[in-house]
Amino acid sequence: MQTWDLTEEFPIETIKRSAELGFGGLFVSPDYGGLQLPRHDGSVIFEALSQGCVTTASYITIHNMVNAMIDTFGTEEQREKHCNELSTMEKLASYCLTEPGSGSDAAALVTNAKKEGGKYIVNGSKAFISGAGATDLLVVMTRTGGKGPKGVSALIIDTDTPGISYGQKEKKIGWNNQPTAVVNFDDVEVPCENLLGAEGQGFNLAMHGLNGGRINIASCSLGAAQQCIEDVLHYTTDRKAFNQPLNANQHVQFKLAEMATELTTARLVVRQAAKALDAKEPNAVALCAMCKLYATERLFKVIDDALQLHGGYGYLKSYPVQQFWRDSRVHRILEGTSEVMHMLVARDLLKHL
Repeated sequence: MQTWDLTEEFPIETIKRSAELGFGGLFVSPDYGGLQLPRHDGSVIFEALSQGCVTTASYITIHNMVNAMIDTFGTEEQREKHCNELSTMEKLASYCLTEPGSGSDAAALVTNAKKEGGKYIVNGSKAFISGAGATDLLVVMTRTGGKGPKGVSALIIDTDTPGISYGQKEKKIGWNNQPTAVVNFDDVEVPCENLLGAEGQGFNLAMHGLNGGRINIASCSLGAAQQCIEDVLHYTTDRKAFNQPLNANQHVQFKLAEMATELTTARLVVRQAAKALDAKEPNAVALCAMCKLYATERLFKVIDDALQLHGGYGYLKSYPVQQFWRDSRVHRILEGTSEVMHMLVARDLLKHL
């Protein structure tokens, strides 16, 4: 984890080896190489993986989101062509929704796809794309119709298609061992059979994917917090101050108790959202938003407290707590910001009036 972070290495071979355990198609039908696990089990897996490396686990969640979207909404031909290769991780995938001018207001995207004969001609740019330049397949949200969400369609695009180019790799606070960049589309020709779902259905597909993605990212925060608590327990036992271990101090004990309580509470919220999504409960969207909001916000504070309890050592790159801190900060932004999660939860409450 620390070496990958320092060298900014995208550990493709390690990622692909995880496919041997089925981690390339966690939610995909066994007919296409997947495990078709419930979301609850996926959450447990991503939590565990994140204890080893938040950034790598987070990329694997994105790859799984794309694979599951194709398996859920794709034609038989699309599933046969793409899901098998994604499940074995022979090919890696990226999800392209955000644009330089549209983040939280995703329905305002302007990347357009004009139909000409049997193909779409795609022009535009996507921003903050995880894995950009290193993956093989993109699911891209494009505008095929008028303004607003009903004018959005999803296209499956191979990255070796002429007209695709990439901006420079972004220099980030965290998530350093996965590349993030702008993806540009300049008259990219995409066969009409690469349309995922129906025309105008793209925004709904994108939101469907993000519901699961929010559970997955929240689960990555669980893993980071779990590991930081384990590390700080050892550190405060070994570190002496005033002739006693740090954790002999009642204030430190109370802080550790608060951290453990926040972690356990967040885990329960995340697992409940996972079960609700599988059961297609009417409040599943709100629960997915709640779990991401609660877990990413509260557990970032837990990680920050763990860094504080390390004192000056927590600020050194030789101690992993600072990397968990840096890698987890973005969880409050991606897959829907905390502010947007507030909006979704409030909207669900108000619709019952």
